[in-house]
Amino acid sequence: MEKAETKTQVHSVKVELSVVLGRSMLPMHQLLRMGRGAVIPLDAGENDELWILANNHPIARGEITIDGDRLCVTITAPADVHDFYAVG
Repeated sequence: MEKAETKTQVHSVKVELSVVLGRSMLPMHQLLRMGRGAVIPLDAGENDELWILANNHPIARGEITIDGDRLCVTITAPADVHDFYAVG
């Protein structure tokens, strides 16, 4: 396979990005009682960085920014995988 063909194939791979704002541990009975309007407390504060995941693998840290009427994520640092899993 030629280098250009490999590069084209790699560039066509889709990667799912997720953003983790925080985490929470709840007993199952509390989770089952939740309905519309329920509030789930997170282990993160207002100014804490969030995690950016690619296919469920941490790749970066970031912060929420607002661009007009859209929420965005600005990358602030590369992710330390060990920190991500230690938090949970």
